[in-house]
Amino acid sequence: MTPRQKRLAWILIGVGLVAAAVGLVLFALKNNVSLYFTPTQVYNKEAPQARNFRIGGMVEEGSVQRQKDGLTVHFKITDTANAMEVVYKGILPDLFKEGKGVVAQGKLNSENIFEAEEVLAKHDENYMPPEAMDAIKKAEDAKAASGNATPAATK
Repeated sequence: MTPRQKRLAWILIGVGLVAAAVGLVLFALKNNVSLYFTPTQVYNKEAPQARNFRIGGMVEEGSVQRQKDGLTVHFKITDTANAMEVVYKGILPDLFKEGKGVVAQGKLNSENIFEAEEVLAKHDENYMPPEAMDAIKKAEDAKAASGNATPAATK
């Protein structure tokens, strides 16, 4: 083997190792990516069924129900067009309130209820995730264009 062939072999081995490392990183990230959806997108079955994702919007007024165990909370997230029922077991953030912005991470169960693993509340009175603000604006525009209200989805 000539020195030139040895150099080429080492370069090919190096490129192969870098490609393997990049492939492993991308595979690991694929499982940790959490996409954002609105209640209307979930209602239209655009959200993944067997994967974690985020759902965001406003906590529907009068929908918060706390269980006797003190940790389990049922509430609805709405984008003004549709609402999605959410169940969360844990301590809610201090800023969690009805009528305020929220993002929950989890997945849908077999009854089409969102089981949240984490709930994030807004951090000041002006904050709302940009995706949630866009979704609410689109839902309000669609409602105004159709001239009638869309019934809220409960499941």
